[in-house]
Amino acid sequence: MPLIRPFPGLRPAPDRAADVAAPPYDVLDSNEARARAAGKPWSFLHISKPEIDLPPETDPHDPQVYAKGKENFDRMLQEGVLRQDPAPCYYLYRLIMGEHRQIGLVAAANVGDYDSNRIRKHEFTRPDKEDDRVRQVDTLNAQTGPVFLTYRHDAAIDALAQEITTATAPEVDITADTGVRHSLWPVCDAAHLDLITSTFDAMPCLYIADGHHRSAAASRVAAARKAVNANHTGAEAYNYFLSVIFPDDQMQILDYNRVVKDLNGLAPEAFLAAIGEAFVVKPQAGAYKPAQAGEFGMYLKGQWYQLTIKTERIPQDDPVERLDVSLLQDNLIQPLLGIGDPRRDKRVDFVGGIRGLQELERRVDSGEMAVAFALFPTSMAQLMAVADAGEVMPPKSTWFEPKLADGLVSHLL
Repeated sequence: MPLIRPFPGLRPAPDRAADVAAPPYDVLDSNEARARAAGKPWSFLHISKPEIDLPPETDPHDPQVYAKGKENFDRMLQEGVLRQDPAPCYYLYRLIMGEHRQIGLVAAANVGDYDSNRIRKHEFTRPDKEDDRVRQVDTLNAQTGPVFLTYRHDAAIDALAQEITTATAPEVDITADTGVRHSLWPVCDAAHLDLITSTFDAMPCLYIADGHHRSAAASRVAAARKAVNANHTGAEAYNYFLSVIFPDDQMQILDYNRVVKDLNGLAPEAFLAAIGEAFVVKPQAGAYKPAQAGEFGMYLKGQWYQLTIKTERIPQDDPVERLDVSLLQDNLIQPLLGIGDPRRDKRVDFVGGIRGLQELERRVDSGEMAVAFALFPTSMAQLMAVADAGEVMPPKSTWFEPKLADGLVSHLL
């Protein structure tokens, strides 16, 4: 079976895309989703975050939440708000955020290639989050949240995307309330489908950028359905998962910064002195955003500092230990601040770079946090090197922007 294949997407009716498109389910909490969906009866949040239509005290993992999502999904189908395309297609998906633009391919990716690590991972998953996605997919009998994949860019795919997006108008062209523009072109021509399928099938691998829980859930659903299907062939829809695949040279990773509640009993002067063991410390006149790997900004007591890791502290071979998030963790956050497991320690929090350095200042100036660290973004080359080595990235290493929209294309099982 091919690495990817086209599929008959479930999409909003032509005049409903703006009403349906919603932020990804996992970037909003229930209260934020409830506010974003207010007065929007066709927002996909009623499917991806259906607890918003139940009493506020409802546990988002209560069985009635999944049932409510199914009820909302069925209503949108019955009302014609969502319609399935008559034949398998790929879809070109363009995102524009400010000056940045990227064009990816909506496709069904092979679960078997995920299981064999041809679709490569770089994060651990949590069973509770996997369970949530399994229940959602099983209840809807559909995959509605795309997995964000990437690949080493290919000239043939670049040329085809350029040809289609310049020669024809998109069927969907909307601007979300975040200011991000989302455009979609169905690709249904047989020659184009064959070219895309064969070009991707010749690639050695794809990489998960974001969506490890969704892809893991797809694997579990496929295994469970295969086990009870005596006539399983491998061609069933459940053997594939919804994905949007972007070339690596168009991806945008922003910094993923850290804030810490206290200095682990150290006075600020002692803390600064201790940092000097592993870093060159230079006070700055204003906010400091790292200009290259190995540099960090630190905000402490109203003052910004530039921290530069000393060369002898940089491991030479390990692709994980060389990451800036690892250098900061291993040389400062763990030994000085006593935070050994940033995944679970409540003294540390993470701030996406989309919020800017002012958010770091705000968290510290308010007294909520004692110190903040600004990082240089992880690169796509670093992410792929970690995945190629079969290793796992530290928590909160990458923040991808712009985000995909939920609801523009879903994959029925």
